[in-house]
Amino acid sequence: MDENKNNRHTQSPEVTRRHFLAVTGAVILIAGTGCATGSVRAKGPSLQEMLANAKYPPSDGYILVDTQKCQGCASCMLACSLVHEGFESMSLSRIQIIQNTFAAYPNDMTIEQCRQCVDPKCVEKCPEQALGVSAKYGNVRMVDRSKCIGCGTCIEACPFTPSRPVLAEDKDFDGDLIARKCDLCANTPYHWDKAGGGPNGKQACVSVCPVKAIQFTKEIPIQTGDAGYKVNLRDANWARLGYSRK
Repeated sequence: MDENKNNRHTQSPEVTRRHFLAVTGAVILIAGTGCATGSVRAKGPSLQEMLANAKYPPSDGYILVDTQKCQGCASCMLACSLVHEGFESMSLSRIQIIQNTFAAYPNDMTIEQCRQCVDPKCVEKCPEQALGVSAKYGNVRMVDRSKCIGCGTCIEACPFTPSRPVLAEDKDFDGDLIARKCDLCANTPYHWDKAGGGPNGKQACVSVCPVKAIQFTKEIPIQTGDAGYKVNLRDANWARLGYSRK
């Protein structure tokens, strides 16, 4: 083995994700792809300007993530599909963990979640009005499966990569392709809590994350770039483990 490599590992105080999971006994279940930075980073109008010109009322809730705190266990993905579909399926999760095994921390992993956009292109472009703003569930941007024809327009309209809506066969509709999108667990037939989810309930991804790398907020995040949705949730305990608090 290269002696220099040995010295680097001995001298570095930083705890890697892999080492963290090893010492805590967690199991890594990663949805791997070749890209770790999937969100659009573009300049645009301020939040105040967007709200002033908004076609729809803003959602009452939003999901924030700390991509540096995430350990890649995929518990959020499994929990998301479980409460919505009744079984665990990473391909049907509304939240996505993406890992680049060729990149170094902190660029080796990202979490991509629906932003409940102030200006939701998926809602605007849907030709069947199957995507809408639900007044019943705090103006969450949701899919009405009974109206969806599986055309994929919402996927094409989403300005982010990977697109936040997903298209998959639905057994309740004779196997037809039906869109799915994060609804903050507002319409989850298999929710564990009788009170359910939504902006005033419990979100599966937030509740299940073992390291609290996912957070719910009612405050509208900055809409341009990543800063509003990818935040720092690390405290002093994480600094002791070698993680940056910046």
